Amino acid sequence: MPTSYETVTGAAIPAPPTEAARFQTSSVILLSIMHWVHDTYTAFLPPLLPVLIENLSLSVTEAGLLTVFMQGPSLIQPVIGHLADRFSLRYFVILAPAVTAVMMSLMGIAPSYAVLALFLVIVGFSSAAMHAVGPVMVGNQSGRNLGRGMGFWMVGGELGRTLGPVIIVSAVAVLTLPGTPWLMIGGLLVSLILYVRFKDMPERRPDASLGLALRPALRRMGPLLIPIGGIILVRSFMSAALTTYLPVFMHAEGADLWLAGVSLTVLEAAGVVGALLGGSLSDRLGRRVVLFISMTMTPLFMFVFLMVSGWAQWPILLAMGFTLLAVTPVMMALVQESFPENRALANGAYMALSFVIRSIVVLAWGLLGDAFGLRLAFVVSAIVPLLGLPFLLWLPKRRQPGAPLPYPPSSP
Repeated sequence: MPTSYETVTGAAIPAPPTEAARFQTSSVILLSIMHWVHDTYTAFLPPLLPVLIENLSLSVTEAGLLTVFMQGPSLIQPVIGHLADRFSLRYFVILAPAVTAVMMSLMGIAPSYAVLALFLVIVGFSSAAMHAVGPVMVGNQSGRNLGRGMGFWMVGGELGRTLGPVIIVSAVAVLTLPGTPWLMIGGLLVSLILYVRFKDMPERRPDASLGLALRPALRRMGPLLIPIGGIILVRSFMSAALTTYLPVFMHAEGADLWLAGVSLTVLEAAGVVGALLGGSLSDRLGRRVVLFISMTMTPLFMFVFLMVSGWAQWPILLAMGFTLLAVTPVMMALVQESFPENRALANGAYMALSFVIRSIVVLAWGLLGDAFGLRLAFVVSAIVPLLGLPFLLWLPKRRQPGAPLPYPPSSP
């Protein structure tokens, strides 16, 4: 009797996709909404800094350290990812919106700097766990459309970072600062929904192996993480210019404070579309193709942006936001599909590497802007990504389903 799916003549015909190969739309969307809600709360900190400085009599340095307290735990993401490859850590994702919502909603009534720092450290660990495990859960629900799944995931984060400042500023205006703890309700509700939906669902694929031990896995990831790190490095100059210093540049070029702030919103809004489409396009065209397009077109748009002025800059901002932010889901998909038996560890290593490199580049960019001026720093930021194009040659080529892994497992 013929096995699998065969014709009466014995010729094999394609079997219908298994559950693991299908794109689970409802699960992917729910996890992306969780990412949206979570990152909405973490975006409360920058708009509240002026109030916190005044209420707690903080110096600018002390205020700046608050961001370090919240982002520092990102360095442990590889460890969390390694555990997630071996044990069920879905509750890290389920509880993250609630924990982060409670801590961030209490910031405005923190009685001291030490308590505020404690709140943000707790948020940092919650966020690190969620960002290490969450993308892997999305990837496991995306089947063969991993890039598309990462696109949905990144849209959630971009929406959170775009809307979070508006929500907290509006809440302070309506509820006053002592009333902001009411905002935690949203995160609590999302965690409850996630518990009902995912309490019985493991975040690891049912066909996944246990994965390698930590050191052998990290050694095997080295050949990919080296070019990935190079790409992150060269792109971080462009990212720092556009996502951190763009309002400062626009204001220095003559835009009023409101327009300078709106410029970042326009960029991020285009990035939402770019993140969604970039991942899907990489499923069709290949990861390296989409990365090449981004690393060549974004600098081109940057040069045009610096040559024009006034309202002519706004459509260029849209184009830059689209091409710049379309890359992150592609990188995440590339990392996860290259190491399917250690997906969470690979994702955590990528996230930690990104945090370290981007933090250093943001500081270096600021020193460059102080020493030589913002316009020259923007020109440098447009040139550096082009120097990183050779790193694309080190990345694995597009892998067809069933083809050998680009980095086959080796014994510990």
